Amino acid sequence: MTTDPLLLTGDVDDATTRLIRTAARFDAADLAQPSLLPGWTRGHVLAHLSRNADALVNALTSARTGELIPMYASAESRTADISAGAPRPPDEQLDDLRRSADRYAEAVAAMPAPAWAATVQTRRGPVPASLLVWRRLREVEIHHVDLAADYRPRDWSPTFGHRLLHEVATDLAARDDAPALVLRFDGTSHELVIGDRAQAPVVSGPAVEIAAWLTGRSPGATLTVTPDGQLPHPPEWI
Repeated sequence: MTTDPLLLTGDVDDATTRLIRTAARFDAADLAQPSLLPGWTRGHVLAHLSRNADALVNALTSARTGELIPMYASAESRTADISAGAPRPPDEQLDDLRRSADRYAEAVAAMPAPAWAATVQTRRGPVPASLLVWRRLREVEIHHVDLAADYRPRDWSPTFGHRLLHEVATDLAARDDAPALVLRFDGTSHELVIGDRAQAPVVSGPAVEIAAWLTGRSPGATLTVTPDGQLPHPPEWI
């Protein structure tokens, strides 16, 4: 799994193209339909993706200039912007999605190599700027699924699925509310362990499907669980 952000820019471009193709099919009634996220319509998801692109522009600009620029002015303003953007007409949603994606791409292109080593502030704490391209790819791919418009975790690339699985497993291993799990993927001997393996069920299947289950984007129906066949309930991952 690459740590070079520039090697992921093509993946972001491709994922954005797929997302825009899906969004371009929506009429006003489609946008008002529920997404997979509780309380959010498809319009909310698209508005969030546009504002996320702009938030990442802020973070990239901070890394490039050394200025302390928050991704969002506040948690309240983030929520308000998404709520205000959700009911817009389809053409406005699509134009915003395209323009914000272009602004994000321009900000990535403007980054000098040393700036990727900077630390930037995100909603969940400081991270290296080099992770921001992955963060955008993750947002686009996961929330494309959340649109409930025939894009499924099985459409994620194996590389994306592996990286997401490793990230989620690492995050859950640091939480007190995560169940003990042994994750075996892709029919190999590779495994990830969360908690005490002596007490842990073994969940097996494709890496993409395990990642989708752990992130709440799949019920895990295709996964195998031993010894009792009962999937545990992982906590919400955000």
